[in-house]
Amino acid sequence: MDKWTNLSPKQARKMIIEQSNRVHIGHIGSALSVVDILIALYSCINIDDKDLLDRDRLILSNGHTALALYVVLNLLGLISDEQLNSFCANGSYLGVHPDKAVNGIDFSTGSLGQGLSFGVGAALAAQLQHSARRVFVVLSDAECNEGSVWEAVMFAAYHQLHNLTVVIDLNGQQAMGFTRKVLDLFPMVEKWKAFNWDTHVVDGNNIAQLSQVLTSLDMTKGPPHVLVANTVFGKGVSFMEKEIKWHYLPLSPEEYQQSLAEVDLL
Repeated sequence: MDKWTNLSPKQARKMIIEQSNRVHIGHIGSALSVVDILIALYSCINIDDKDLLDRDRLILSNGHTALALYVVLNLLGLISDEQLNSFCANGSYLGVHPDKAVNGIDFSTGSLGQGLSFGVGAALAAQLQHSARRVFVVLSDAECNEGSVWEAVMFAAYHQLHNLTVVIDLNGQQAMGFTRKVLDLFPMVEKWKAFNWDTHVVDGNNIAQLSQVLTSLDMTKGPPHVLVANTVFGKGVSFMEKEIKWHYLPLSPEEYQQSLAEVDLL
C-alpha cells in the first residue's frame, strides 16, 4: 500500500487526542488546528531520505503543535509506534516541542518567531549550493507578532527566495486571547503582499485545496510564497473549537470520550 494513503485526518486527530490524554498535557486545540496543513505538506514534499542533500526541508515554527507532527511522521512510517508512545516520557526525544534528533525533523523549534529565520537561511543555502531542494515553514498567526518574522519576510523577498514557502496556520488564537485583541494584523494577506510575496488564501482544514495550491507553486523563479491558511482551532471537537482554554488544558475522562466520539464521526 502506498504510504500516503495512511495520512488520514480522522486517524491523525484520534491519535492526537489519545496521546495527549495518555500523558495528560494540553496544546490539543493547536495540534487539531494544524494537522491538516501538515498532512497536505507531507503529501507534496520529499523528505524520505534524511541523508539526501537535495531533499526538501520542513520547519514547524509553532513548535507547541509538535504532537500533530509526530502523529503524521508515525503515519508515514518515519517514527515507530514505540517512539510515538514515548511522547513526553523521561529520556524521550519526543517532547512538547520538535527536536532535530527525531527522524523527519531537521530543526528544533519552539522559541516562537524563529522558524522563518531558519527557513530563510535554509532556502538561501540551497540557492547558493545550486540545489533543487525546497523549504517549507509552518508559522502560526500569533508568531507574526514577532519582529524577527518581518525581518525574515523582508530578507526573503529581497533575495527572491523562490524555493521558500510559508504556510500560516491562521486560527485567530494564541495563549492569552484572540490574536485580533492581542495585536491585530488583519488582513494578514495584505501584509505579506506589501512585502512582495506571492500570496494565496486557502482553507487550512481542506487538505485537497491545500495540496492543489502547494503543487501549483512555481518554486524555480520569482518571489517566495505564502499560503494564509484559515483554520479552526480545535477542529473536529465541538467543545474545543475557537475556545482559548484548550491552548493549555488537558482532557478530563469525560471530555476524552466525547472527543474520540466526535472525531470518529468526521
